[in-house]
Amino acid sequence: MSDVNSPKRVYIKTFGCQMNEYDSDKMADVMRQAEGYEKTDDPEQADLILFNTCSVREKAQEKVFSDLGRVKHLKAKGVKIGVGGCVASQEGAAIIERAPYVDVVFGPQTLHRLPQLLQQRRDAAQPQVDISFPEIEKFDHLPPAKVEGRSAFVSIMEGCSKYCSYCVVPYTRGAEVSRPFEDVLTEVAGLVDQGVLEVTLLGQNVNAYRGAMGASGEIADFALLIEYIAEIPGIQRIRYTTSHPNEFTQRLIDVYAKVPQLVNHLHLPVQHGSDRILAAMKRGYSVLQFKQIVRKLRAIRPDLRLASDFIVGFPGETDDDHAKTMKLVEDVGFDASFSFIFSPRPGTPAANLPDDTPYEVKVARLQQLQAAIEGHAWGISRTLVGSTQKVLVTGTSRKDANELMGRTECNRIVNFPGHPRLMNQLIDVTITDAYPHSLRGEVPLVETTSA
Repeated sequence: MSDVNSPKRVYIKTFGCQMNEYDSDKMADVMRQAEGYEKTDDPEQADLILFNTCSVREKAQEKVFSDLGRVKHLKAKGVKIGVGGCVASQEGAAIIERAPYVDVVFGPQTLHRLPQLLQQRRDAAQPQVDISFPEIEKFDHLPPAKVEGRSAFVSIMEGCSKYCSYCVVPYTRGAEVSRPFEDVLTEVAGLVDQGVLEVTLLGQNVNAYRGAMGASGEIADFALLIEYIAEIPGIQRIRYTTSHPNEFTQRLIDVYAKVPQLVNHLHLPVQHGSDRILAAMKRGYSVLQFKQIVRKLRAIRPDLRLASDFIVGFPGETDDDHAKTMKLVEDVGFDASFSFIFSPRPGTPAANLPDDTPYEVKVARLQQLQAAIEGHAWGISRTLVGSTQKVLVTGTSRKDANELMGRTECNRIVNFPGHPRLMNQLIDVTITDAYPHSLRGEVPLVETTSA
């Protein structure tokens, strides 16, 4: 714990997606503004320990309780412990029943109430649980972000209304709710004032955004939001995640021709290459419809790099279904993927489907899929050797503290020798070598001498 004269410290462990990463940052912002907390990477030094959980993966609940067990001994020092995120939303008071030393349980939509929940815990001398869905209230009560570097995440909507048969998100984060149009623009403009060059727009189905435009009653779609963000002076790059094929409108496709700040990298989850399995997943589109979206986008941006999500071993998946996924991977040429073996989530329709495929078969299918995508991604990387890429320098290299690291527009990590004065700048880097998960480059002499 902190000394009497030092700031209080909060340790936050984050599981899952970029939405959770964003939420964890906001937890830190809330606690810093309300009670002066500073973040720490050492739970042994913390006054408050928060686990921001994800219920998408298998055995998520057990992992949470395992982590809770590891910090239980710190209660004797007066440390407060909280569980937030999707497992908290799903389990609620059951977390307290199983781990009575937990002080507060809160959902993704109530993280802004964390200081009040902790105060109520002190006043009532008993654990507090708030996993309600107060819709847009969270965004109205969050303090301004503390920005470090030139990139920032901006959450523009919460929840999901798609109800895919395997997914627990609609039950843990609620239905789709979009932030007001002007609120998003104001936040982005404020980030630019702090030096941000690149924003990543976040949402469970980010392209389902439908934000109210003031008191006019008009609704802005995702395409319009991107167009307006691009008009904010200083914005150099716009990214977004995660999108849904059913919300990929022609208007959004057309934006790729209008907005140069929109990067040539798209994460568009397809989940499977078999129409039969897609129907069982309740995804709402066919493989052909997905490929049509990709074809239209690449007609506008031929160098668009496409990442996706895949679920392998969905109940009832046959060898033929898997072969169709492999055919889709070959046809589309995905650049990267998040791919996992299906794991049933409690309360979802797919959890009750019969599944007689041996686990070792699923593992073999996953390995084949990942090897194919990895091979294609490395091939794309090799085509970049000799080219000059705009790189946003984000810090020192993870493998060599004497070198710098940055990210290309197409989402490749590049390591290169360079002076620290290039940090947080958007610079040209010539690519000299390609590796499976990164690139190597060098700064042209004109950059080095003029920086």
